[in-house]
Amino acid sequence: MEQIKLIFTNISIFNIIDIVIVYFLLYKGYMLIKNMRAKQLVKGIVLILVITQLSGLFELFTLSWILNSTLQAGFIALVILFQPELRRALEYIGRTSMFSLSSLDKDVASSQKVIKEISTATSSLSRQKIGALMIFEIKTGLNEIIDTGVTINSEISSGLLINIFIPNTPLHDGAVIIRDYRIAAAGCFLPLTDNNQLSKDIGTRHRAALGMTEKSDAIAVIVSEETGYISYAIDGKLYRNIQIEELERVLAKIYLDDDKPKIFEKWRSIYENKKR
Repeated sequence: MEQIKLIFTNISIFNIIDIVIVYFLLYKGYMLIKNMRAKQLVKGIVLILVITQLSGLFELFTLSWILNSTLQAGFIALVILFQPELRRALEYIGRTSMFSLSSLDKDVASSQKVIKEISTATSSLSRQKIGALMIFEIKTGLNEIIDTGVTINSEISSGLLINIFIPNTPLHDGAVIIRDYRIAAAGCFLPLTDNNQLSKDIGTRHRAALGMTEKSDAIAVIVSEETGYISYAIDGKLYRNIQIEELERVLAKIYLDDDKPKIFEKWRSIYENKKR
């Protein structure tokens, strides 16, 4: 009992803050990697670290030397192999509200007009079964993607969006990048998803949308040319065959609300429960 009292007597407020910060960082780190390929890798590293400590404890010198040498050389290999995941982690840190501010100065009238124009264009493309892919820049800059296409820098209008995606026109095959209230570029090339677990019926346009949202905080809206279905992707997750009302909710989250995109899943589940 005296030892316990002595321990608590020697703990200062700075020790408590230190412990809380470490646990917070560990928690955020786990949340960040849990949906990445690195999740299984981290489990393997932890297992190797445990075995390394046990080999030293039981004086298994040869095994301990091999494992320590592997860990030292493996760190450089990990940085090379998981460069995309490390980049995404750093971008995630930079996107947090503590370090960044939204670049969009939201105006209600302009936002409502843009939402109507995009919804009208998407609805028309869906009815005509014309494939389309629109990427909405949030906080992560997409200049590298914009440079792969044709710069437009035009106001958003339903007529322009429809004309861009009309088959057999020069820009119809790529993606449109929308930055704030303007169409930044069209005919842009996107990275494909690394997810090998996707259904075989998911085409290149949807895979490109997933790839873009895996590597940034962008939001993608897709129209299938085979079925005319409207879908959207966020955080590497695809939501297929949505109604135009749900698309308007997605656009409202971009242009009207200040909530973080991650709450999409919450209101989507509420929306689906209401439909049942």
